[in-house]
Amino acid sequence: MNEKYHLFDKVDKTILKALPNPTSGSYEVKIKVPEFTFLGVKRQPDFATLYLIFYPDKKVIELRSLKEYCYQFRNVVISYERLINLIYDNLMEVFQPDRIRLVMICNPRGGISSKLTIDSDWKVRGGKEKYKDWLNTTEDTWDVIM
Repeated sequence: MNEKYHLFDKVDKTILKALPNPTSGSYEVKIKVPEFTFLGVKRQPDFATLYLIFYPDKKVIELRSLKEYCYQFRNVVISYERLINLIYDNLMEVFQPDRIRLVMICNPRGGISSKLTIDSDWKVRGGKEKYKDWLNTTEDTWDVIM
């Protein structure tokens, strides 16, 4: 593989920094990464918008470190499915939130758009399904996430 490309196992999660949560109560933080770039499995540039809905516990996300973490994907060869799972696993490990929901809306490629979602509240992800806001969705909206 060419030196300028990296495989997903080279992603450095230690870039992510946590700050202490300034309150003992939980609240919702919404973060949008509108220019998320990475290399698809064919080593062609791919673009997405990444949405994070974050309910902190003891730690909050230091946004500058999140920016640097996301920036490193520009030279990483990875599939959509592996990408969202890798980001989810890293954020869960570093921040240990009460809840995190990731939505990745990928720009069209070959005339097809993709939307991937992971929520730590889902039972299949080990969640307790205590929020259940994702259960009441009757219509899937691509543009209105936040």
